[in-house]
Amino acid sequence: MSFGSKAAQRLANKTILITGASAGIGKATAYEFADASHGEIKLILTARRLDKLQLIKDDLIKTYPAIKVHIVTLDVSKLSTIAPFVTSLPSEFSDIDVLVNNAGLALGRDPVGDILPQDIEQMFQTNVFGLITLTQTILPHFKSKNSGDIVNLGSIAGRDPYPGGAIYCATKSAVKSFSHVLRKELINTKIRVLEVDPGNVETEFSITRFKGDVSKANDVYKGTEPLIAEDIAEIIVFGVSRNQNTVIAETLVFATNQASASHLYRNE
Repeated sequence: MSFGSKAAQRLANKTILITGASAGIGKATAYEFADASHGEIKLILTARRLDKLQLIKDDLIKTYPAIKVHIVTLDVSKLSTIAPFVTSLPSEFSDIDVLVNNAGLALGRDPVGDILPQDIEQMFQTNVFGLITLTQTILPHFKSKNSGDIVNLGSIAGRDPYPGGAIYCATKSAVKSFSHVLRKELINTKIRVLEVDPGNVETEFSITRFKGDVSKANDVYKGTEPLIAEDIAEIIVFGVSRNQNTVIAETLVFATNQASASHLYRNE
């Protein structure tokens, strides 16, 4: 959806970097930025699956002829690849205005004591270390021009921990604390830090969490009317397209049948 001419004017010709852009919220956010700006925007889309990104790029260019799209394979859990990725951006895309730290994952619902060490490592590497490393890499550029938006995708899990989510909840709590500190450290700048905390959103996320078990993934949403990726994308773009002195600092987003991480009304 388009937010109108003022939003389009504020977004015009900005360069947006979105991680985890091959599916779900990241993909939806790319399309939402394109729509809200009427295609007058530059998108850097990263993910592990280049083939998915290529399909998105082709579709965006077909739909919005003026748009500029650069796609790159990037796994943010591979920390050593982040700085080379940023320094190797084409000059047309090097002046980043908005960083959307969307890439993240949950693995399993095992109780403490049974959590696989590799799952612990992968969640922290992606959700915490990758997000922090990319932010630290982009931040000097934002400081040099005294402008820029950092959008961190948190979760209700970072506010309301639940059984079976010890590691995922801990990673999202870390994102929340990091976002709060960053906002306070940047108080004397024009750099904005926005945190979006979704509740129950139906994407490929649960399929990844249950390691390809579609039946278990579907059970997460059974009897509910969850949010969809586009719902979160609209909120991200709304926040970024406000007046520069307006910071939508934290947004907690539920579907109408949810009141907390564990309080879901199921129509069964």
